[in-house]
Amino acid sequence: MVRTEFPFAVETVDPLWITLADGTRIAATLWRPRTEGKVPVVVEMVPYRRRDGTVARDIDIHPWLAGHGIACARIDIRGSGDSDGDLADEYLPREQLDACEIIAHLAAQPWCNGNVGMTGISWGGFNALQVAARRPPALKAIIANCATDDRYADDIHYMGGALLTEQEMWSNFMLVKKAMAPDPQIVGDAWRDMWTTRLTATSSLSEVWLAHQRRDDYWRQGSVCEDHSAIECAVMAVCGWEDSYSNFVPRLLEHLLGPKLGIVGPWSHAYPCRGAPGPLIGYLQEALRWWRHWLCGEDTGIMDEPLYRVWVTGEERPQPFYLPDHAGSWAAEDAWPSPRIERRVLHLNAAGLTGQATPGATLSVQSPATAGRDCGRWGGYGGSCPDMPIDQRREDGMALCFDTTPLDDDLTLLGAVELDLLVTVDQPHVNLAARLCDVYPDGTSALMTYGVLNLSHRDSHEHPTPCPVGTPFRVKLKLNDFARTVPRGHRIRLALANQHWPILWPQPHLSTLSMASGDCTMMLPVRPPSPRDSDVRFEPAETAPPVPTTTLEEGFDRRITTEDVGTGMQTIALSSDHGCRRYDDRAITVSSANSDTMSIKADDPLSAKLVTEYRWAIASGDADTEATAITELTADETHFNLSWRLEARERGRLVHSASATQRIRRDFA
Repeated sequence: MVRTEFPFAVETVDPLWITLADGTRIAATLWRPRTEGKVPVVVEMVPYRRRDGTVARDIDIHPWLAGHGIACARIDIRGSGDSDGDLADEYLPREQLDACEIIAHLAAQPWCNGNVGMTGISWGGFNALQVAARRPPALKAIIANCATDDRYADDIHYMGGALLTEQEMWSNFMLVKKAMAPDPQIVGDAWRDMWTTRLTATSSLSEVWLAHQRRDDYWRQGSVCEDHSAIECAVMAVCGWEDSYSNFVPRLLEHLLGPKLGIVGPWSHAYPCRGAPGPLIGYLQEALRWWRHWLCGEDTGIMDEPLYRVWVTGEERPQPFYLPDHAGSWAAEDAWPSPRIERRVLHLNAAGLTGQATPGATLSVQSPATAGRDCGRWGGYGGSCPDMPIDQRREDGMALCFDTTPLDDDLTLLGAVELDLLVTVDQPHVNLAARLCDVYPDGTSALMTYGVLNLSHRDSHEHPTPCPVGTPFRVKLKLNDFARTVPRGHRIRLALANQHWPILWPQPHLSTLSMASGDCTMMLPVRPPSPRDSDVRFEPAETAPPVPTTTLEEGFDRRITTEDVGTGMQTIALSSDHGCRRYDDRAITVSSANSDTMSIKADDPLSAKLVTEYRWAIASGDADTEATAITELTADETHFNLSWRLEARERGRLVHSASATQRIRRDFA
C-alpha cells in the first residue's frame, strides 16, 4: 500500500554536501520532517548512486520515515555517485571512518536531537554492523538487512572455503558501478574530470579477492564476528530465507550481548515491504517503532516482541520463482539458540536415515561436474527471475542419498542441520555439497537447505591442508539455517555430492567420496509449536509514493540450459534486461542489462568457464554515458585465469578502455 498522508510534511535537500576532515566532499540526500522540534536521523551509506541507482527503493522508504518524524540521510560513499574520492574496494576502514565522521556531523546539526541510527540492505547492512563495532558516540541503534558478520565464510566470495562463481559476477558488476560518471545536475562542469579520474583508477576487484583464497587479515577486517562484543548499540537484524545472507540473523541473536531483535521472512534480497516473494510485512512500521524507541526514548513496545520472529515455510512444490507469496506461517522464539529446539540425531545407514546405527557396506559417490545445475543461484533475487531451486530429482540421482521413512506426523524444523561424517576420498582436493530435501509421495524433491565445504578446509579456513587420500577422516558440516514444516507422509532426504556447479567453482579433478554405513550422523533441529507464535503480527506493507517514472522499454529475465550431446558441454545462460526508464522528477534516463554464461563438461572440471557481462547507461544533463564490462574466468590444475575488459562511452563514442589478464595460483580452491 502506498501512503500519501503523513503526520509531517517532508523537506528534501539534494544535494546535501558533507566535507570530511581530509577535504573530501560527500554527496547526500536528506529527507527531514518539517517541525520546530529536534529529530533523530538515520543514515544509509552505499556506493550504488542515490539519484539514479537506488532511487526507487530510497523514495519508497526514506520519505515515509521522514513523514513520521525520523530524518533520513542517503549517502554516496567516497568515490561513488556524486562524492569525491576513489572507491578502492569494499568495506575498507576508510569507509568506516568516513561513516563515523558523517554521523558526528549530522548529530551536531541544529535540527538533530543528537541521536543517529544506521541502516541499509546488503552493502548498507554490512557497513552498519562494521560502523557499530567502532562505537561512534551518537550511534544508538542500527537495522541491518540482508548482511553478514563474516566476510569470508558468509559473503559473495567464498562458502565453506570453496570459491563462489558469484564473486566474479559481482566484481564485474562493480567494475561498471565504479566507472560511471557523476551527475552533472549536481556537480556541474566538474563531472567530466571526475569521470576521467574514476575511469583511470578502475580495475577488477576480483584480482584482489582471488589473491585471498583463505581466511586471512584481509577478510577479518570488517568481519564483526571477530568480536561481537564490540557492538554495544541496539541491533535489529532482518533477512529472508530466499536470500543468501539469512545465516547472519540467528548468529547475531546468539552472540550479540546488547539489545537485539531478529526477523527472517520468506523474502529474497529485498526490503520486506517491497520485492518478492511475499507475504510482505509492514517493515517500515516496525522500523519506526525501533527508531522511536532507541532514538527518541519512546515506549513503542518494540522490545516486548519475541526475540526471533521467523517465517516457517509450508508445503509448496519447488518452482523457479514464487509469486506472489510463499506458503507458511509466522513463529516466535524468545531465546536463541532456543532451549525448545530438540536436537534429533539420525544415522546415515545403507537403508536410509534411522535412529540407530547399522554398520554395513561402504557407500560411494562420484558426482559429475555438472551436478548442482538445478540448485538455483547462490544469490537469488526473487520476483520473476527464475533462479530458485527446482525439483531436485535430477540432482539426487547424482548424489549419495539417505531417506527417512514417510513421516507419521508433520515435522517442523527450525535452525541448522549439522552433519558429522567419516569419509574417505581418492583426491587431495574435494568439495562436498550436502542438501536436505522434502520428498513428496510422488517423488518430487524440494530443496530445504544446503551447505558446502571444501574438504581441505575441514579443520581451518586459515590453514587448509590436502585431504588424506585413502585414509578415513572426520568432517563436520553445518548447513544453512532454515525453517520448514515437512508434512505427514513426506520423507526427509539428505543428499551428498562432490560437485555443486555453477554455485561452486569445481576442484581440478573428479573425485570419489566414500563412507561406511552407520559411521555418520545428522542432527535435525526439531521445533515444537509455541503459544508465542500467535503473537507474531505485522501491519500491512506500506511505502511512500514512488518516484515518478516513465517506462521506455520493458525488461525480462531468462535462464536457459543447453547441452551439446556431441561434445558433452552443458551451458547455463542467465540474462536479465532491466529495461529503460526515465525518472521524471530529475530528468534522468537509465538502462541496464547483464548476462552470465557458465559452461562445463560432465567428465572434465577443468572445462569450467564463466563469462559475465554488465552494461549500464545513464543520461542526465550534459552527460550521456555508458559503461560495459566483461569478465571471464577459467582454470587449469594450478591457476585461475582471470581476464576482464572495461569500456566507457559518451554518446556512443568510446572514450576509455582498460583490460587485464591475470594468472592467480589456486590455493586449495
